Amino acid sequence: MDRAVEAVLTECLNVRSGENVLIVTDPNKSAIARAILEGARAMGAEAVLAEMSERATNGTEPPPQIAAAMLGADVFIAPTTKSLSHTEARRLACEKGARAATMPDITEDMMIRTMDIDWPALVKRSASVAELLTKGNVVHITTEIGTDVTLSIEGRQGIVDDGRLREAGSFGNLPAGEGFIAPVEGKTNGRIVFDGSIWPVGVLNEPLIIDIEDGYARGFSGPEAERFKTMLGEYGDDAFAVAELGIGTNEKAQLTGNVLEDEKILGTIHVAFGDNHSFGGVIRVSSHQDGIVLKPTLTVDSEALLTQGRMLI
Repeated sequence: MDRAVEAVLTECLNVRSGENVLIVTDPNKSAIARAILEGARAMGAEAVLAEMSERATNGTEPPPQIAAAMLGADVFIAPTTKSLSHTEARRLACEKGARAATMPDITEDMMIRTMDIDWPALVKRSASVAELLTKGNVVHITTEIGTDVTLSIEGRQGIVDDGRLREAGSFGNLPAGEGFIAPVEGKTNGRIVFDGSIWPVGVLNEPLIIDIEDGYARGFSGPEAERFKTMLGEYGDDAFAVAELGIGTNEKAQLTGNVLEDEKILGTIHVAFGDNHSFGGVIRVSSHQDGIVLKPTLTVDSEALLTQGRMLI
């Protein structure tokens, strides 16, 4: 665990003596938070731990007092049960210059395993994915079990999630390992067959099939369909909007049922529904839910990026 904490603080965030470091957590993740706190203090940082109650879902804002503390931090790290990645509080803190790492539903096993990686290789692979997405206009994804979906990404910026969060305003989640983008709203059509995992279910024993029309999830089938649809429905129609396309690039990530790790698996893709305003989209809603697709074939315009889960770049 000490090596994993060191990777978070040095390899990823480049924490320096005297910096103000805020660790945001909830009761379920306090042990990991305290390990990070102790590591930051050992490095000479002015480190503070702020514990809140568990949020209702991914994308729910933190309490106002924690949001205010985030604005004053040089670095903030969030090992929490639900994700703070796509929140206004996180976005505003980064706009003020904070270097931020969110770690939603992180476990000690995951942290130890996925932070011990070939960092230069992951950085190169993730940058290549993001560059291809930035230059592209249309993504087409298929799988042998029925995924067949087309997404417009024209004019959108591909984003690198390689764990290197060393510049003022940098943001990513840890463990790292993906290139991702906010598809153009209203222009995704087709069917996605999620066969990896999805929150809050975990590993899917049977696929969750979602039919998308003009950028919104409209048809749901499979044993978990009603549960997932009901959860999105609690947040309004925009929670059904296609928000993100990501491609995993971490060779140590494994399918565990924890979406934080599963979405980083090398050669998988994930599609999220809900909020995307913090990374180039226009949807603002207090929900952001990812689902994982295994062994996809993916092309950007006419260039193949994945063939049945094998990365070609």
